[in-house]
Amino acid sequence: MAALAFGAAQAQAQNQAYPSKQITIVVPFASGGTTDVLARLVGGELSKAWSQPVIIENKPGAAANTGSAYVARSAPDGYTLLMGTVGTHAINTALYGAKMPFDHIKDFTPISMVASVPNVLAVNAEWAERNKITDVKSLVSHLKANPGKVNCASSGAGTSIHLSCEMFKSKTKTDIVHVPYKGSAPAVTDLVAGNVEIMFDNLPSSLGQIKAGKLKALAVTTAKPIAALPNVPTVAQSGGELADFEAGSWFGLFVPSGTPAPIVAKLEQEVGRIVQQPQMREKILAQGAEPVGNKSADFAGYIKTETVKWAQVVKTSGARVD
Repeated sequence: MAALAFGAAQAQAQNQAYPSKQITIVVPFASGGTTDVLARLVGGELSKAWSQPVIIENKPGAAANTGSAYVARSAPDGYTLLMGTVGTHAINTALYGAKMPFDHIKDFTPISMVASVPNVLAVNAEWAERNKITDVKSLVSHLKANPGKVNCASSGAGTSIHLSCEMFKSKTKTDIVHVPYKGSAPAVTDLVAGNVEIMFDNLPSSLGQIKAGKLKALAVTTAKPIAALPNVPTVAQSGGELADFEAGSWFGLFVPSGTPAPIVAKLEQEVGRIVQQPQMREKILAQGAEPVGNKSADFAGYIKTETVKWAQVVKTSGARVD
């Protein structure tokens, strides 16, 4: 009994001292994309608040499964976090099935959703002008006239960017070639260069190139138009087979399951505070994202709902990973 009491007291002391050393936030994509941008914004504020270094470690690969699995196997002590996404914690389980290297529910404890993000149907501006593509309807006409000749970039197989394209293909009955990259940044770079033609990107990583005129935003994937692109319609507004089209992304922090509850609570409280700070809200909104900062339990419930939703999208679209 004495040993148990000592162990409990020691654990409590460790939890109260948290954090006492460097924290690592793993981003399972290449640097420069939305996941990376949000991780760096939150990590910088955590470092200020706790006077401890917070570093961002990019571990791309296997549609973000590589970095996510790394965190799932890490010590459950609050010093290794994951900036997960709708892909890592809703979509991938339907795409990979038994090949998944982790269980997105059992192997993680959600901390808080940092932001929700619309996807934007962006196309190379020069390509669009050359082919007289001005809106979704003209894009669909071009796709039907050129089956298998248009490439759709994504940040990786199984991401919401990939699945948004698959959903679009399924609904419009068009033949588009999926080209996966290790993150949004390299995909957008090739999109701007004209090496690929279209992309359903997370808005934050494309917004700068859209404003610069290098990319043309044809539509957003949300149910309603968004403040960051007030003159850009939704995909659904093009009507017809796309009238019910809606898809988006979200990003949130996770720790390995088994992380002590007091540490989870401390992270949840601090991340929620950071996300709701006026200056942080402005920074997130400027990226084209919507700040959230919800509770761990609420985030966990939302993930279960999203898992069911995206499983149906995968099944209906016939999407698969090679």
